[in-house]
Amino acid sequence: MSSPPRRAWFPARVLAAWLVLLWGACLPPPALAADPGSAADATPPLRDYAIDMWTSRNGLPHNSLRAIAQTPEGHLWFATWEGLVRYNGLDFIVYDRGSTPGLLDNGVGALHVDSDGALWISDSRGNVLRRALDGRWDGWPRQAPAPEVLIQAMRKDSKGRLWLLYEGRGVGYLSADGEFVFEPPPPGVPMGMTHTWMEVDAQDRVWVGTLDGLVVRGTDGVLRRVPDDYGLSHGVVWPYRAPDGVLWIVADGALYRLQGDRPQLVRRLPGITHATAMLQDRHGDLWLGTENQGLFRVGNHGVEHMPDARMPPRGRIVSLLEDAEGSIWAGANGGLYRLRETLFSSYTRSDGLSGDYARALLEDDRGRLWIGGASGLDRMERDGRIAPVPLRNRAGKPPSILSLARDGAGDVWAGTFGDGVFRIAAGSDRVSHFDAADGLPGGNVRVMAADHGGHGVWLGTQRGVVRIEDGRVQVPATPGLPTGLVTALYSADDALWIGTIEGVRVLRGDGVQRLALDELGGGRSVFGFLQIGNAMWIASDRGLYRYRDGKLARVGLEQGMPVDTVFQMVPDRLGNVWISSNRGVLRTDMRALEDVADGRSPKLAVERYNEIDGMSNAQANGSTGPSALLRRDGTFWVATAGGVSTVDPLRLLRFRERLPPPAVIEGVSVDGVPVRWQGTQRNSLPGGRRVTVDYVGLSYLMSDRIRYRTWLEGLDKGWIERGGQRSVEFLGLPPGDYTLHISAAHPGGHWSGSGAAWSFTVEPRLWQRRDVQAGAVVLLLLALVALYRYLIHRHETRSIRLAQQVAERTADLREQAERLLAANQEKAALAERLREQADAFERQAHEDPLTGLPNRRAFDEGLARDFARSQRSGQPLCLVALDIDHFKRVNDTWSHSVGDQVLREVARLLAASSRDSDLPARLGGEEFALLLNDTTLEEAELVCMRLRGLFHSQRSWAGIDDLRVTFSAGLALLGPGDRTPTLLFQRADKALYQAKSEGRDRICLG
Repeated sequence: MSSPPRRAWFPARVLAAWLVLLWGACLPPPALAADPGSAADATPPLRDYAIDMWTSRNGLPHNSLRAIAQTPEGHLWFATWEGLVRYNGLDFIVYDRGSTPGLLDNGVGALHVDSDGALWISDSRGNVLRRALDGRWDGWPRQAPAPEVLIQAMRKDSKGRLWLLYEGRGVGYLSADGEFVFEPPPPGVPMGMTHTWMEVDAQDRVWVGTLDGLVVRGTDGVLRRVPDDYGLSHGVVWPYRAPDGVLWIVADGALYRLQGDRPQLVRRLPGITHATAMLQDRHGDLWLGTENQGLFRVGNHGVEHMPDARMPPRGRIVSLLEDAEGSIWAGANGGLYRLRETLFSSYTRSDGLSGDYARALLEDDRGRLWIGGASGLDRMERDGRIAPVPLRNRAGKPPSILSLARDGAGDVWAGTFGDGVFRIAAGSDRVSHFDAADGLPGGNVRVMAADHGGHGVWLGTQRGVVRIEDGRVQVPATPGLPTGLVTALYSADDALWIGTIEGVRVLRGDGVQRLALDELGGGRSVFGFLQIGNAMWIASDRGLYRYRDGKLARVGLEQGMPVDTVFQMVPDRLGNVWISSNRGVLRTDMRALEDVADGRSPKLAVERYNEIDGMSNAQANGSTGPSALLRRDGTFWVATAGGVSTVDPLRLLRFRERLPPPAVIEGVSVDGVPVRWQGTQRNSLPGGRRVTVDYVGLSYLMSDRIRYRTWLEGLDKGWIERGGQRSVEFLGLPPGDYTLHISAAHPGGHWSGSGAAWSFTVEPRLWQRRDVQAGAVVLLLLALVALYRYLIHRHETRSIRLAQQVAERTADLREQAERLLAANQEKAALAERLREQADAFERQAHEDPLTGLPNRRAFDEGLARDFARSQRSGQPLCLVALDIDHFKRVNDTWSHSVGDQVLREVARLLAASSRDSDLPARLGGEEFALLLNDTTLEEAELVCMRLRGLFHSQRSWAGIDDLRVTFSAGLALLGPGDRTPTLLFQRADKALYQAKSEGRDRICLG
């Protein structure tokens, strides 16, 4: 369930203007022309695009994608040899001969979306299908004399004819009335060597690229080679009609544009052979797919080639598409690729870094970026070129760089892993080296800080802080300074701030102050400092701390920070604050941080960025430094475990302005049976049924982050937010008319305006219909009259028979006495059976029918009994409240029957872990309890841990291999403050809630 343009350090607009001038010299207007400034802003270099890939391992039925299309509602469609595939950003839905609706043949040849939004599908046997925008399917099986071969391409002309390119056989069309017309090629026309593409221009001329030149069907209806004076070779030719109507031709390593009736050379494409796909994007740039050379782009950045390291050639690129969000999709013989512009850009080894594991960043006074990592030190020049800095340790190899600093003289210092410190002199790049022979403590130099206002440099080592000034190593002897690992340094005014794995020390003159972070939130390890005004911000393993006017404030997990450990805090010039962490880069704003730290706001709004946003690796590095910085041009840079990532905060506005994803309904079912819901007709549903609606937001950039809301007009009073939930269910709706509205939004973005809507009517059930109710009233009145007459008649009959009965009763008294005696005996037997049933009912009232454990009623009685006994005897009493973790996911994934079996197995383990004097019980759902008599808290903890071990050791639950079931538990010991059993239970339940909030699969004491 996106990468921004990279910034070059040669002046950006000068470079862009130079490229545009060079491009303009090669292109006659208006071919591929664009405004230089806007083009530089709109299209990043090709290497800056993020690339995603899907294959059959990700749900595609086949790795060769012959065509890609997008229908107006937003779905993407892929043509493969194993069926037609629909994609919504999360799921691949395959249509083939076995699906409903089904295809006429699995081998899909081409796709075409017409002006009505209908999707046309051709197959390998000459058949054509059409899927209308409302979901209706129509088919046209092949008709002779059309050949039974693959239809390679489809295009509609202005007369409504659907032109078809038959593989190796010629062209034809499907007329508006559904008739196939086939036009075999005349002699000498090389249609037996057709390529896979055909275009129809504005004059309804049909252009076909072949392996032996370009063929055109003119307005006279004759198929012929193009004239020799076109200047095109008799080799591979590829025609393409762009969205603006311009016909482009790629032939013999050159790009042509059709001007009138003649192709005009636009640009030579040296080295590019055998074009197999072409696309003009919204910026006017042309994309070229090739047979075996990968992907090229021709535009304001010149002719660019996607590096093989980022998009390895996997055979022919067969299809190209730009979707509604501006991403480029490429279908190849080896899978599906998506190139997308993202917020972040990244630099890795493939861009010239010595290695991908970066640790420290530094910008010098000449605007060059120094990058330290596990494979050595690199320097990025202002024009973007990266070159290694020739440092060598005593073994002759590049040292592993942990930290960087720049002193007052402009010299760059590099701290290493076990190889001391290097100094690179400003201007001359002369290298000096300090190690143990110079008095430097052995081990690592993780952090450094230039002396504030001086030329010395402070070093953080594994044995405390060290200072180097005038070429001499000095080890301060000030009492109170740390003697162990130093993880952060910051020189500010008259103080040196020192971060360690045991908190903060501040060196002022001859005195050392300790800041007790652990007393506020438990912070210990410190990774970074930043002074803003009169406040010092501290990055730690418990979030951010602020020290101001002698007081500490904290902004951590409890205040909305999504992670505990943060490494470095970097404000930009727009009010944003960027924070690096092990789980991506976080962004908030300075005002919000201050409000939370001051207590004016309880929660901090934070947005997190990771690989999906263009970072090469979401793991930023810490305890080295500086691991993140703001450069002079306002861009934010961060060192990660996969290279260096950067973002221009100015681009945030562009990404925030991205349109919300359109919400579409993907399916409707009633009592689990799919129903046809598309079309203008209002659906009529029987009452008392379960209605389920599946929906999705059609965005392919942040599909798994889309938020949803629904509003059932006719029932709900307003919108109901559903989070990431992609279906909604209604049970037993009252009769009436309803309209379900669905809206979607990107994280932090606006909700889609119109959204998806489905109108339906719930019909009343039989007893809810007015005519049935009126008929029932009439029948009731008639029944009352009949009953009255019957009662009168019965009274008269009884009066007549009364005298006879008195006489007959007198004669039968003795016989009746005997019957009464027999009846008494039967009553005694019946009473015995009733007593046995009462005992059974008593057991049922105290026993859970699913698991066989005592139920909540039995548990409450046992708790009250043992509570009173424990208070009288003084013996310890422990109560454990358990809850099965993510049990709903088991039901949703495997079915409720599997969930019931899991509950039985949980009950079995619970009973097996209990003594005869203990009371295990199921309180309801996935909630259980265990009452431990005469058990201390330590013994109860051992019982819980043993039970937890049984859960972990069980590898199969409900007969399903690798199904893992865990529980969260709260444990409480009866104490003096527990005046009632309820108070004891509440403490255990509160501890259970703590265990679930801390991540589940744990036991907390209450």
